[in-house]
Amino acid sequence: MQFKDQVVLVTGASRGIGAAIARAFAAEGAFVVVNYLSHHTQAQAVEAGCRQAGGDAWALAADVRSKSAVDEMVQRVVAELGRVDVLVNNAFAPYRFDPEQRQRFWELGWGAYQAQIDGAVQSCFQMCQAVLPAMRQRLKGSIINLVSDLVEQPVVPYHDYATAKSALVGFSRHLAAELGPLGIRVNCVAPGLVVPTDSSRATREAVQSSIAAQTPLRRLATPEDVAGPVLFLASEWSSFITGQTLLVDGGLVMR
Repeated sequence: MQFKDQVVLVTGASRGIGAAIARAFAAEGAFVVVNYLSHHTQAQAVEAGCRQAGGDAWALAADVRSKSAVDEMVQRVVAELGRVDVLVNNAFAPYRFDPEQRQRFWELGWGAYQAQIDGAVQSCFQMCQAVLPAMRQRLKGSIINLVSDLVEQPVVPYHDYATAKSALVGFSRHLAAELGPLGIRVNCVAPGLVVPTDSSRATREAVQSSIAAQTPLRRLATPEDVAGPVLFLASEWSSFITGQTLLVDGGLVMR
């Protein structure tokens, strides 16, 4: 099994994409730390699902926007499990992908941008700083940050959300350059619209169908579609890949 005896920490893993990623790592033998904010029952279900998949898991609550909470969580993980091999930064501030009800640029205040930056970039910054000592000690590690294909093609102008994800891409590239000599790789996975998730629930079926019709593979992504590329970038199969953004949107954006 590709991740047997490895410790994988997935933020925002109680549901949706994060939960699918957690279960996929567990199916490959990993011990998965299922981070969550408030959905305790769902996180416990993901923990159980990871065990059923063949791995092990630990549901651990922490607000990744809080430095003290992040530091405490990572310290507990390292104390109990001894290491963090893979960090998947999936958590982000709540968002509704609703083309009809979205705020236009002239309706947005800076607070909307700040909330998304705190949810995506600040949380990732704090998580990376927290796991770095353990990864540096072993001169090995993989960090995968979840971004969005909206950075490349604003099919719908979700200004605040996409701006934060754009910043996270830049952050990841610079971090990859800094940490590469230490044996630590940093990459991004950029999905398109993923269904079903809480964020995509507000996207009307007609809009989903329109996006699917523009997509060469003629469908939208599921959470499981995103999990596979994350595992690839965390694995030894991608040991010479860093600083990259892997688009996972059925070919909607081609580079």
